[in-house]
Amino acid sequence: MAAANAPIAMKEVLTLPSVGINPQFITFTNVTMESDKYICVRETAPQNSVVIIDMSMPMQPLRRPITADSALMNPNSRILALKAQLPGTTQDHLQIFNIEMKAKIKSHQMPEPVKFIYSKCPWFIYRLYSGNGLPQKRLVWSHKPPCIIGQLKVRSYSVNFSSIPGDSEPVKMFERTANLVNNQIINYKCDPSEKWLVLIGIAPGAPERPQLVKGNMQLFSVDQQRSQALESHAASFAQFKVPGNENPSILISFATKSFNAGQIVSKLHVIELGAQPGKPSFSKKQADLFFPPDFQDDFPVAMQISHKYSLIYVITKLGLLFVYDLETATAVYRNRISPDPIFLTSEASSAGGFYAINRRGQVLLATVNEATIVPFVSGQVCFCAFHVFSGINKVQRTWFLILWFLISQVVQRFQELFAQTKYKEAAELAAESPQGILRTPDTVAKFQSVPVQAGQTPPLLQYFGTLLTKGKLNAFESLELSRLVVNQNKKNLLENWLAEDKLECSEELGDLVKVGYSPDYLFLLQTILRTDPQGAVNFALMMSQMEGGCPVDYNTITDLFLQRNLIREATAFLLDVLKPNLPEHAFLQTKVLEINLVTFPNVADAILANGMFSHYDRPRIAQLCEKSGLYVRALQHYTVAVQVAKEYCEQLGVEACIKLFEQFKSYEGLYFFLGSYLSSSEDPDIHFKYIEAAAKTGQIKEVERVTRESNFYDAEKTKNFLMEAKLPDARPLINVCDRFGFVPDLTHYLYTNNMLRYIEGYVQKVNPGNAPLVVGQLLDDECPEDFIKGLILSVRSLLPVEPLVDECEKRNRLRLLTQFLEHLVSEGSQDVHVHNALGKIIIESNNNPEHFLTTNPYYDSRVVGKYCEKRDPTLAVVAYRRGQCDDELINVTNKNSLFKLQARYVVERMDGDLWEKVLNPENEYRRHLIDQVVSTALPESKSPEQVSAAVKAFMTADLPHELIELLEKIVLQNSAFSGNFNLQNLLILTAIKADPSRVMDYINRLDNFDGPAVGEVAVEAQLYEEAFSIFKKFNLNVQAVNVLLDNIRSIDRAVEFAFRVEEDAVWSQVAKAQLREGLVSDAIESFIRADDATHFLDVIRASEDANVYTDLVRYLLMVRQKVKEPKVDSELIYAYAKIDRLGEIEEFILMPNVANLQNVGDRLFDEELYEAAKIIFAFISNWAKLAVTLVRLKQFQGAVDAARKANSAKTWKEVCFACVDAEEFRLAQICGLNVIVQVDDLEEVSEYYQNRGCFNELISLMESGLGLERAHMGIFTELGVLYARYRPEKLMEHIKLFSTRLNIPKLIRACDEQQHWKELTYLYIQYDEFDNAATTVMNHSPEAWDHMQFKDIIVKVASVELYYKAVHFYLQEHPDLINDMLNVLALRVDHTRVVDIMRKAGHLRLVKPYMVAVQSNNVSAVNEALNEIYVEEEDYDRLRESIDLHDNFDQIGLAQKIEKHELLEMRRVAAYIYKKAGRWKQSIALSKKDNHYRDAMETASQSGERELAEELLVYFIEQGKKECFASCLFVCYDLIRADVALELAWINNMIDFAFPYLLQFIREYTGKVDELIKDKIEAQKEVKAKEQEEKEVIAQQNMYAQLLPLALPAPPMPGMGGPTMGGGFAPPPPPMGGMGMPPMPPYGMPPMGSSY
Repeated sequence: MAAANAPIAMKEVLTLPSVGINPQFITFTNVTMESDKYICVRETAPQNSVVIIDMSMPMQPLRRPITADSALMNPNSRILALKAQLPGTTQDHLQIFNIEMKAKIKSHQMPEPVKFIYSKCPWFIYRLYSGNGLPQKRLVWSHKPPCIIGQLKVRSYSVNFSSIPGDSEPVKMFERTANLVNNQIINYKCDPSEKWLVLIGIAPGAPERPQLVKGNMQLFSVDQQRSQALESHAASFAQFKVPGNENPSILISFATKSFNAGQIVSKLHVIELGAQPGKPSFSKKQADLFFPPDFQDDFPVAMQISHKYSLIYVITKLGLLFVYDLETATAVYRNRISPDPIFLTSEASSAGGFYAINRRGQVLLATVNEATIVPFVSGQVCFCAFHVFSGINKVQRTWFLILWFLISQVVQRFQELFAQTKYKEAAELAAESPQGILRTPDTVAKFQSVPVQAGQTPPLLQYFGTLLTKGKLNAFESLELSRLVVNQNKKNLLENWLAEDKLECSEELGDLVKVGYSPDYLFLLQTILRTDPQGAVNFALMMSQMEGGCPVDYNTITDLFLQRNLIREATAFLLDVLKPNLPEHAFLQTKVLEINLVTFPNVADAILANGMFSHYDRPRIAQLCEKSGLYVRALQHYTVAVQVAKEYCEQLGVEACIKLFEQFKSYEGLYFFLGSYLSSSEDPDIHFKYIEAAAKTGQIKEVERVTRESNFYDAEKTKNFLMEAKLPDARPLINVCDRFGFVPDLTHYLYTNNMLRYIEGYVQKVNPGNAPLVVGQLLDDECPEDFIKGLILSVRSLLPVEPLVDECEKRNRLRLLTQFLEHLVSEGSQDVHVHNALGKIIIESNNNPEHFLTTNPYYDSRVVGKYCEKRDPTLAVVAYRRGQCDDELINVTNKNSLFKLQARYVVERMDGDLWEKVLNPENEYRRHLIDQVVSTALPESKSPEQVSAAVKAFMTADLPHELIELLEKIVLQNSAFSGNFNLQNLLILTAIKADPSRVMDYINRLDNFDGPAVGEVAVEAQLYEEAFSIFKKFNLNVQAVNVLLDNIRSIDRAVEFAFRVEEDAVWSQVAKAQLREGLVSDAIESFIRADDATHFLDVIRASEDANVYTDLVRYLLMVRQKVKEPKVDSELIYAYAKIDRLGEIEEFILMPNVANLQNVGDRLFDEELYEAAKIIFAFISNWAKLAVTLVRLKQFQGAVDAARKANSAKTWKEVCFACVDAEEFRLAQICGLNVIVQVDDLEEVSEYYQNRGCFNELISLMESGLGLERAHMGIFTELGVLYARYRPEKLMEHIKLFSTRLNIPKLIRACDEQQHWKELTYLYIQYDEFDNAATTVMNHSPEAWDHMQFKDIIVKVASVELYYKAVHFYLQEHPDLINDMLNVLALRVDHTRVVDIMRKAGHLRLVKPYMVAVQSNNVSAVNEALNEIYVEEEDYDRLRESIDLHDNFDQIGLAQKIEKHELLEMRRVAAYIYKKAGRWKQSIALSKKDNHYRDAMETASQSGERELAEELLVYFIEQGKKECFASCLFVCYDLIRADVALELAWINNMIDFAFPYLLQFIREYTGKVDELIKDKIEAQKEVKAKEQEEKEVIAQQNMYAQLLPLALPAPPMPGMGGPTMGGGFAPPPPPMGGMGMPPMPPYGMPPMGSSY
């Protein structure tokens, strides 16, 4: 079915890569979408961030640098939930942020890991993912209030909920059922009433069909607190109102797909939950899910229910969509909506559909196509052709019939209303009929046929009136209504309806209204513009082609388009009408270029490129091109240099022209110049220069074209240039590298510059054949595997498999191709390279490789066998056997000593040439093969042909000895050929000729051979005993006696005689003789029969020499009954041990004995009889020796127990080392823990482990040792050293945790050797070696530098020189942070030296903030540097402020420097400096020069020099500056003499300007006189008061004098002596005023206003 007619419309809303999302993060674990409002993506590279995509403005994603394990958005508002694991713990921290308010709303720390998070608006629920036993973290939002969170614990598998806004703790809701254990949880939902919860998980399929994923569901009732386990892959809740029940019913719909009894069953179920008693209930519905044959292993991953349309959407992993009716569970539609796997869906509630996101990053929106769904459904059913539905199931037919019935009911109702003459109601029904099924010509005809009643509105007009009120008329209705209006001559109604867009325009309608009608084309154009801009363009073009010319001016038409911002339409119109390129259209040509250069520069560029206009305003367009960034077009209009170069290049030479352009860096000119020569030149340099110029002028398309088409440029040089240029478009570089074999360099460049989409484009579209080289380079660059896998899968079958496998195999990354290869195999690929690679992966992963090698018919046995040789030679043999690769199989079995497999293969092959090759004398492995043929291959064979071929081959190769061995196995063993007469004769006769030593054995073991004949042959061969045995065996007594008498001379006859006589003395003599002859066993037997124990020492010695300990035991038991000697008991124990009768040893040592057990034990240990020695040492409790013995026996657990009892460091060490050698690391650790607590032994243990490469086990030992009570510094230090060498990622954590228990100097040396600079820095800090720490950071800054840490270090260093070295370091590597660092060192560094350093480096301005901060110290160098900067920056305000606050600098030098500055304010500052320095004349002169008279006045006033002030007055008079004269008098008032001022004013006629000064002068002096008079009066008052006080004192003294005796005159008072005392003062004379003359006031002036 065509997509346009489909009932479900699919639309791509956006693609996540188009908004900057890396494809590797478009996964189930990184992307969340909980509603149709937001998509949340969590990225981990190149930096951790969270991207929030608002679906209302998807092209403006919000990216925040956030590190979290999970992230998701609230479905309704801009609230973000995050989860992250706390460092160093297994606990998770949950946080919620309001993005708009930039505030944290809630946070909670969980006691256990959170594994699944699910949101319920406006907060969230924790959500568990655990697939294949591995936890995965994930967040999801939901839509239903209230605010709830839930957690699924890792261990207890429970679900908890808690209200977010409060501080309450989580409360458990339910336990997971057993069917969800070890499941990956993929969804969790809650019904609208929050009474029902459902949890869904998936698990691996049944063993019979593991690729079909199994779905499990847990349904939980909150009210009943009960769970039910079901099989389901997807589920969803819905509400439905059942007729007769006013309360809505809660329905659950779930889909399942299972494998039972060899059949795949797929079902959709819809059932009611919690049926209401006494109310009508919803009957259970069930339907089949039909999966096409290619989707048999597909399964549902999501289900959404449209509450708007009551439809169920079931979405599968591979992109299938099933649509069902909710009420009837009837199948409505099925189609594949995505070629890529879908992993996430969300309900689009407003549209009644859903959103889906696939692995490619497409965000798809599925909605119901209301325009087609009814025709689609109704079109499926036709009563007159019902047989069409023979291929549709019963349920579908029922559904279609129901829909058709509903439509027929509408038609029937219309007919009933029409029959009842209810025309208005019928018109309304027709107008609102679904999809307009009644708005047809038949309906119009029916209304036309109704007779018009007098005084009533015609039914046809009622019908059209109803349609006009409802909306727009279709074409037929518009035409019929227009006929009525035209007939009534009411064309104004037509105009109104057209303006209101009530009529559908058509050609017939135009023909109807054009008769006698003079159209208003401008009005028509405006009308069409409002509804159909493209139609307006067509109408305007039609007018332009009318006879007599266009009725409307082109410019007017263009303005109409532009008024509505229809730029594209205006451009399309103008481009069409301006095609003739006429001079009179110059204005319009300019206009169309202007509007596009302003709005769509790319369109203007295309117009100019076509060269269709030539009369426009070129200077104007050139300016606009430059403003729009079209610099090349601008140059085409501006410059003539290129044309000059082209004309005179023959005289100048091309190279000279090129150099000239390059000299002036005119790459645009060079670009145009070389462009004219490129097609005719083969000079590589010209081609390269052209590419370079095009790249530098932004002509990326041209660079791409030349690199793709040209064959003459230097590829290496061009490649290097393009990589250095780093163009935003990598296609030129792709062209060069692809054409000239630089694919690895290209890949490395694109990957390191994060241009992954170009890598994908190159592999997918440009050259899939080079994909192996790309993959190889990406592997070298450590690219994430997910990206590489996606890249490979995107190309699929276009990839050359063999080179791809080679690239991955060279890097030991074959497993990367597993998914790709399995995909090819699943598609039916029989490519030998595909199966070879898959076989190698299976072999490498040990995933039942034998099954693959024996059952796969497509791989190359030689290739796969060769791959197996070094990994598992037995698998190589299997591969070679399958392909009958004789030479390869022989070589690999020879090389790996797999002769048994080789023998079986050779025997089974029965190939004479192969036998000849392996039995060739030059074959050095022939003996090994023969041994296996004899011992294994032929005895296993049941085929006479195989035996015959083998015997024939041995006889042909002349191998009698080997033939004997062969026949032995065939004949002597219990085989199918054991009783063969010929084979037995052949065996004995061959042995007589080739190996007589075997004859006797054959005689004794064989029965079915020719005895007399073989016996005679044995006698002839001097095999007398064999002959005797043969004759005796066949009861030929005469021949046997002859052999004994004639040919055999043996002591055996004496033995036989002894048997006859049975005397002890005889047996004793026989025993001695036998002993002398070395017949020890016989001698022992004879001694036992003789019961003689006197010669036990000789017997023991001989027995040990002959190694006959079994007989010796019998003899010693007899001797022990007669004598009690330690030698006897000890030797008996030793003999028991030699014959491995350990039980008798245990019994013997428990009985009374006189054996020396310690010596016996040591002897047994020395001779490696460890089992017996173990018994002895255990019995005598020698634990140390027992431990060593158990080590030799590989009984390490027992050895550890014995060592524990011995509790000896030496023993612990020996057992530990033995366990290490045996890779018993757990026991070795037990022993090691008892050794490493000894400081002296710690290093030896460490070296022993390391010498054997057991680094991880040693680290584990040391880590366990940390918890020992006797753990010492050496353990912590050694573990740190081991981390430095083998586990650097754990080193820093170890150092931080145990910094106080480490031997820091030793660990410092280790970190220095291993170049762990960050950790080394930390150790130096902990060791208070801050100088070394700072030096390390600066010498190894890429790894060790951290700004905050370095600031802490540098302030603690002892060497002052390091401060300045740090300044140099920051200047070179981190200039942006140098001020921060200098602020830290401000109290420690010499600011002068710092300034000198920066001045020499030429970066003085860089430390301006620092110098401003330390300027308060008033350092000369700092002040001068800042002043210099201020001068350069012309910041006179700051300069003046610096001069005022900090005076330690060369003031005169600065003044001289800036007194001639071009800036007036700077010259004022110079005058100011002179003033501060006391150089008043220079300051005043400078101010006068710049006409800054106020500054001059102030300077003169502050100088205090009268001459300067008066000179300034004279200057102002000379210059005629009367106002300045007056101001100077005011400013320099204290300095200027009044007579001078008045004289100058009087002489120069400036009395008026001096009068304010005169008034002030008079007022000042008047005030001074008043003050003097006031002081005079106060002085007089003080004198009077003093006189009065003196009088009172005198009176007081006189009163005391009257009280003294009369004989004693009163003593004279000071100053009161009489006339005879020369020391007194006379009273003051009376004032002169008493004489009639007023007194003279002081200063010789009468007081003003005095009454005297």
